[in-house]
Amino acid sequence: MSQDANIRIEVPFHDVDILGIVWHGHYYKYFELARTALYRSCDFDIRKMQAMGYIFPVIESHCRYVQPLKYGQQVSVRAAFEGHISYIKISYTVTDDTTGQRVAYGYSKQAVCNADNTMLMAVPDEVIHAISR
Repeated sequence: MSQDANIRIEVPFHDVDILGIVWHGHYYKYFELARTALYRSCDFDIRKMQAMGYIFPVIESHCRYVQPLKYGQQVSVRAAFEGHISYIKISYTVTDDTTGQRVAYGYSKQAVCNADNTMLMAVPDEVIHAISR
């Protein structure tokens, strides 16, 4: 799969701690923003997922912190589909816009569940078709 999306973020003051660096949990917020842009680039936002009768809970996530982010820093966050057999895997890369250096990377895995929260053992073909556009 080669579908990807990029967003730009300026690190806001409310995301930094007393040391002036981004609190580690906010990286997942940045991943979420990029993941939303990725799904929207396929015209497959949460409302369309729900209209199909599915929900997509995150079942696993990981972030590797390479360099700390600081207030006002301009970064790009790239999200890309990596696979979709029994779950949807999305990879993320956070890059400093000025230096081009990678500052963090990671992934998330989303299960596909029916509206009644029953996890499916495989990603349905209609979902694969939607994210492959």
